[in-house]
Amino acid sequence: MFRQDVLPRWMGFNLMGIYMKGRFPGYYNEEDFQMMSDLGFNFVRLPLSYRFWIKDDDPWKIDESKLEPLDQAVRWGEKYGIHVNISFHRGPGYCIHDYGSPNNSEPFDLWKDEEALNCYIMHWVTFAKRYRGESAANVSFNMLNESCKCSHEQHEKVMRAATRAIHEISPERITIVDGLAGGNYMPADLGDLAKENVAFSCRGYIPSGVSHYRASWVDKDGTFPYPTWPNGLAGDQVWSYERLDNHYKAWAAMAQAFGAGVHCGEGGSNHNCPHDVGLRWLDDLLCILKSYNIGYAQWEFTGDFGILDSNRKDVAYVDYRGHQLDKEMLDVLRKYL
Repeated sequence: MFRQDVLPRWMGFNLMGIYMKGRFPGYYNEEDFQMMSDLGFNFVRLPLSYRFWIKDDDPWKIDESKLEPLDQAVRWGEKYGIHVNISFHRGPGYCIHDYGSPNNSEPFDLWKDEEALNCYIMHWVTFAKRYRGESAANVSFNMLNESCKCSHEQHEKVMRAATRAIHEISPERITIVDGLAGGNYMPADLGDLAKENVAFSCRGYIPSGVSHYRASWVDKDGTFPYPTWPNGLAGDQVWSYERLDNHYKAWAAMAQAFGAGVHCGEGGSNHNCPHDVGLRWLDDLLCILKSYNIGYAQWEFTGDFGILDSNRKDVAYVDYRGHQLDKEMLDVLRKYL
């Protein structure tokens, strides 16, 4: 049996706050960390947009006072025994949400422009210096969310340069690189970096016909067929339990070959997926990940993919500290702690 044995099998959630400027407040709440801990979880990924901490919309001007909410999140992580993963969801020159739009909303292209690469590295160096005193057991860095629209060579160049810059400041810092093609395939060309505290992140959204049924940014025309599991659809391909298992087996095999850590940084089904289908699929996904000793972070804690206030119409919610708790989903997640 293949398995990754480098990273702890962290289990937890993605927590919004500094995720999309204009839609999220730019801060976190201690109650979320306390609830996660009380429910038995030990990991939080913080997807960030660099636009929260720049001045005058200039990617070269960082206002470090705007990073204080992150400092607070790190302190709460330490207080409640939760590992904090700081993740660039939007970094200078790239965000997955920009693709499919008529115009890329970034001022430059991370994969093609040296200026963008230098700016991206400058932001990570700022974070590396700011959290240099934090234990690697408490804080890790996730380099960039779901790289797409780049070649293997472009991706390798960016990731090597940025992880090197971080490790020149904090050699012990765990830096996590997302898989290619939206996080789904491990970048084997970076496997040698495992010996330099570089780990890798996969995704838990296969098949998309289950995870993203009627999700407006994926199922844009509402053409996905009614989801089923097992034998869910992704495009015109049918995914069985066996096929899903083989997908993550490949991650575990490469992790073992390189001596690399692997974690599933995002996963889940959105609130439009029939609840019984989503739970059957989630149970199988978590069973497979656990068999390869790969941890998991649900997208998200509160909201359409989450266990709290998810707006599902086919769930008998229970009250939990003033929130609507999806107890059945929580039970599936806790089954694999």
